Amino acid sequence: MATGQVLFHRFYCKKSFARFDAKRVAASCVWLASKLEESPRRAKQVIIVFHRMECRRENLSIEPLDLISKKYADLKVELIRTERHLLKEMGFICHVEHPHKFISNYLATLGTPSELRQDAWNLANDSLRTTLCVRFKSEVVACGVVYAAARRFGVPLPENPPWWKVFDADKSSIDEVCRVLAHLYSRPKAKYLPVCKEHVSSTASSKAWDSQTQSLPKEGSLSTPAANSDSNGIKIGSATESGGSKEPPVKPALDKMKGPKKSDDVSKDTLVRGEGGEEPLNKLKHDTRRDTSGERSKDREKEREKERERDRNKEQERGDLRELLKSRNRDRGRESDREREQDDADRDRDKLKEKSHRSRDRAKDSGGPLDKPKHHSSRDRDRDRDYYYSSRDKDRHRHH
Repeated sequence: MATGQVLFHRFYCKKSFARFDAKRVAASCVWLASKLEESPRRAKQVIIVFHRMECRRENLSIEPLDLISKKYADLKVELIRTERHLLKEMGFICHVEHPHKFISNYLATLGTPSELRQDAWNLANDSLRTTLCVRFKSEVVACGVVYAAARRFGVPLPENPPWWKVFDADKSSIDEVCRVLAHLYSRPKAKYLPVCKEHVSSTASSKAWDSQTQSLPKEGSLSTPAANSDSNGIKIGSATESGGSKEPPVKPALDKMKGPKKSDDVSKDTLVRGEGGEEPLNKLKHDTRRDTSGERSKDREKEREKERERDRNKEQERGDLRELLKSRNRDRGRESDREREQDDADRDRDKLKEKSHRSRDRAKDSGGPLDKPKHHSSRDRDRDRDYYYSSRDKDRHRHH
């Protein structure tokens, strides 16, 4: 409730009571405050509560609000619309800081009795009925409330050094807060006065809503009296300007009567001419159709040529891709052949080295001279090489 009251005062610091109904704004402020304080309520609940409060205030029988009626739908739309106005005027900055959270800390530091705390809390609640929450900071309002409660109970507060300087407040602002609170208690009981121009009570019956729609004038009902008044005014003005002569006001009336007849004659002539000249019109239509058909056929041919060019380009791209893939596969085959050749040559060398080492080991074991192996001669190498290359050519031919 305290947050809703602060939002209410902030809104009407910028807007007028004559433009926005206070009851609708109050309901929207409570609805918005429930969201800000993390205890949201539905729009249905807020509307029903305010409807019951207004019925009690106006001493009416409390009837349950029909949730399917047009009245409820209109109240819900107004609630949402007013909430948007609130957020727009505040720039979506809805942070509220209340003086209640400072009161207990201030009284604990000053060392006042516990009775003073409840009285200061009540004064802080009543301060929300005034514009103090908009004019001063919450710390200043808390200091003023503490000072007023201490004066009422006769509790002395330290003045040397002054206690309000510790809490970032001025003596003049504290005196102003106390003066506003004293003036609030001197006022009579508050009463609601409808100031808004577009005031609609939430307790209005469904008959009132229907009567508003029925009271709207129809299109035909406004034509006759307005026309009579306008015609009378024209006659009187023309008579006064002409100095009492009757001929000038009669002539424009006759011209107006002849005007529609002339227009009818012109329309008839055009219809007759149209009946006689149907043949040229039909020819023109046929010519325009032929032109349009020829243009369409040309456009279709152009589109077909473009599609053919696109197909040709796609085929060329596909052929280029195929050639690239073939060349890559060839390169890969050659590289694989070279790798195989190198592997075979390495294997042969390893075998020859192993054979030579074995022959040397045998000669050492026998104790005789080292005999050169036969396969190390030049003739044997040439013969092995020729055999190797011939077998390699055969393998390559089989591979291809």
